[in-house]
Amino acid sequence: MSGSTYILRRVGLALLTIAFVAMLNFFLFRVLPGDPARVMQDPRLTREAREAIRERFGLDKPLLVGAQGSPFDSQLFRYLGGLSRGDLGISFNFNRPVADLLRERLINTVLLVLAGETLAILAGIALGVIAAWRCGAALDTGILVFGLFTWALPTFFLGIILLIVGSTYLGLPVGGIRTPGAVYAGWWEQVADVGRHLVLPTLTLTIVLLGQFLLIMRGTLLDVLGEDYILTARAKGLSDSQVLRDHAMGNAMLPMVALIALTLGFTVSGSILIESVFSWPGLGSVVYEAVGRRDYPMLQGAFLLFTVSVVLANMVADLLIVALDPRVRS
Repeated sequence: MSGSTYILRRVGLALLTIAFVAMLNFFLFRVLPGDPARVMQDPRLTREAREAIRERFGLDKPLLVGAQGSPFDSQLFRYLGGLSRGDLGISFNFNRPVADLLRERLINTVLLVLAGETLAILAGIALGVIAAWRCGAALDTGILVFGLFTWALPTFFLGIILLIVGSTYLGLPVGGIRTPGAVYAGWWEQVADVGRHLVLPTLTLTIVLLGQFLLIMRGTLLDVLGEDYILTARAKGLSDSQVLRDHAMGNAMLPMVALIALTLGFTVSGSILIESVFSWPGLGSVVYEAVGRRDYPMLQGAFLLFTVSVVLANMVADLLIVALDPRVRS
């Protein structure tokens, strides 16, 4: 299979997956019990006001088939028509365009994810290489136990522990992204304030992700170090650092590239627990509130965004692996 054919195939599969999930999104949240119109309405409103609200958000329309059997006057058609124009609808809860809300919150989530993911990747790879190189030693055992421990830690439990310790002994902020009512003399003070609020959630995300990078790197490098070409490199008189740098690391990083790409996609949606614990104003908090209020447009837009991030990360991982090792596409 040629490179261009493989790329077109992967892109086509990604688009089909996104289209399927977009349709699934519409039905998934409408099976939730309860009427969103009742949740968002004030009981003191008149009947006419309630009907006006239902009409405002299109809740008065049939689900699939409109009047006289026409599908064009239904909630499904309005949903698909909006997606085709890049319109994700109006949030029931915030009464604002969903696309604008997601754009604002996505910036905060990406900031948290990039900081935590970068630290976890660097620390995980470094510890994994040390553990594999010292396989069987006490240092390897200690690193392995540490990796398994961090991998098994529940996210919310770790977040609460770090919140208590960080606020009590280190004086770090316990929530939010900025100090309420703070007046900044310059942009550097604002950056420093955001950085202080970012410490605890970033540390939580780093520890949660660290274990998988560590364990995968250790296992992969051990497999590579047992190959015949590594023995040949040692027989040529190459130093340990040369063997590791020039012969082992390149092949050992192939599975890590896929893991890093996939983890980035899943972490965008998986940071909901961390954002909830630390009141971080990202996608997690807005999705949590949308579930309680049956905010269909917000839930549909957020989960579609999560799907796109995972599918694109999967596609990027496949393409990167093929670029690094062309044997995969054959």
